[in-house]
Order: sequence, then structure tokens, then C-alpha cells
Amino acid sequence: QLWNVLRGDMAIVGPRPALPHEVAKYSPHDRLRLWVKPGLTCLWQIGGRSDIDFAGQVALDIDYIGQPSLLTDWKILLATPQAVISGRGAY
Repeated sequence: QLWNVLRGDMAIVGPRPALPHEVAKYSPHDRLRLWVKPGLTCLWQIGGRSDIDFAGQVALDIDYIGQPSLLTDWKILLATPQAVISGRGAY
């Protein structure tokens, strides 16, 4: 995925890439999530990962897209290593 960031196909922070079976469940409002490049890390990844249901993940992504902030991006980036190391919510 880092290669995809270097190529410009992904961002470092942004909604995680959507899987086709997930997109099939999207409401028109949920499709807002697809308007931005997917990212390596995001709000729901640091906030609980699989402990957050699908609707909650989409809601966090849409909130993130609607309120872009460099400060939020930095907070997400700084929290990501701990989330990965702890494995919390990773199933």
C-alpha cells in the first residue's frame, strides 16, 4: 500500500479502501466515502477497527471527509503505531 501512496493512488490518511461487497451495501450518502483517495490509516482504524460496526466505520469516514484538518491527520498518524502494535479490534 505504501507503493500506492508513492504512485499517488492512495493517501497516507483517508478512508480505508472499500471492498466491492462493502460498496454494494452503501446508501447514496455512504458513497460520499468514495469521493476521496483511500488511505493507509483512518479514524476508525485507530478508534477500534473491527470493534466498530460497518455503519460506524462509514460514518467516521464521512465525518472525516466533511471536516478536513491537518491537525486531525497528524493525530491519526501519531495514534496509528499504537493501534497496530496493540492489535485492539484486529480480528
